[in-house]
Amino acid sequence: MKRAGACLVLMLSTLGFSGAALAQGSDVEGDVIADVRVRAEHVDRQGLDETLAVTWRARLGYEIKMPDGWSALIEGEAVGHLNDDFSDSIDVVPGKAVVADPEALELNRLQLAWTDTSANATLGRQRIVLDDGRFVGSVGFRQNEQTFDAVRLGYTGSEAFNLQYVYIDKVHRIFGDESPVGEFESSSHVIRLAGETGVGNLVATVLLLDLGGSGSASSQTYAVRWSGSWPLGDGLLSANIQAAEQSGYEGMGPTVDLGFQSYGATYSSGDITFVGGLEILEGAAGQSFATPLATLHAFQGWADVFLNTPPSGIRDLSIGITGKGAPVNSGAKPVSWAAFAHQFESDNGALTYGAEFDAVVRIPINEILAIEAKAAVFSGAAGGPPDTNKFWLALEASF
Repeated sequence: MKRAGACLVLMLSTLGFSGAALAQGSDVEGDVIADVRVRAEHVDRQGLDETLAVTWRARLGYEIKMPDGWSALIEGEAVGHLNDDFSDSIDVVPGKAVVADPEALELNRLQLAWTDTSANATLGRQRIVLDDGRFVGSVGFRQNEQTFDAVRLGYTGSEAFNLQYVYIDKVHRIFGDESPVGEFESSSHVIRLAGETGVGNLVATVLLLDLGGSGSASSQTYAVRWSGSWPLGDGLLSANIQAAEQSGYEGMGPTVDLGFQSYGATYSSGDITFVGGLEILEGAAGQSFATPLATLHAFQGWADVFLNTPPSGIRDLSIGITGKGAPVNSGAKPVSWAAFAHQFESDNGALTYGAEFDAVVRIPINEILAIEAKAAVFSGAAGGPPDTNKFWLALEASF
């Protein structure tokens, strides 16, 4: 652990501003934010040596809630290594797989927020997750969270309508400040309009991404999503459809129009949910539909084989099942589990990339501690990406 001492100093120093603010009056409330995770990640990738990375992540901060809807939050984040026999996206160990959890010591969030019954605003370094994280997310699975220097404004006209606008000045990516790709300088705009209708819920999203020196990641995307649900037997049937169109923006990004489609359905009964879906990211002229601000680990399989969409695009057909079991202790949340299978092809179906099986189980021990075990097994087709197996075991504490 190269910077363990400094990490602890920053974690403790994030609490320093709270005392004076709380002393101003009894109407001010304060909450400690603490989140610690220790995780082992094993990677067996064809063509590389077996790799084990043992890392830890600690976030410590404080939030002050003031009268009239105002609040302020500060949070530091540190990532450290308990072994050094892996490539971490900054330091390369020959023959070892990349586990993208480099050591880091950063200010994760620093924000001022205001909210009332119909409007809200947040200024500063903040966590932003829109819907399922497909277009904008925090990449919460990795140890170093993705956060944004941004202004976020929201308006709720009624319970059935809301509008959000986000201006993004900088993106602090999971690779950390020491990486040459650790940040996106940005002059980007995101608009999200959501409403309830008699035929389901509609969400329209516009992303105008000017990501500075990363011209290839810049683009303009226009997306529409519909979802609805209906009682069926003893359960609930839900469905969603999403479509998007992407093109170049401010002279950067793709030079051809690229499309995105997503179709999903779930059926829930009791503690069991069955899931099915098809997601298509188009590819043309050596370019492909991209979502550079997304929580990519949540899509196209947990083995992270397709973090970058192949030039021929991708068609991801998936089925799965999720469930909950009895808690292991009184007062703990229920045990949860999930399993998914994926079949990957090019977006026109001419190429077969391979198949993947994913599974996870999460066991809360009490209100603070939880254990999570997770696995991903990708089997590549001939000429496709190499076989990749990953296994994670994590201990988490948060309050």
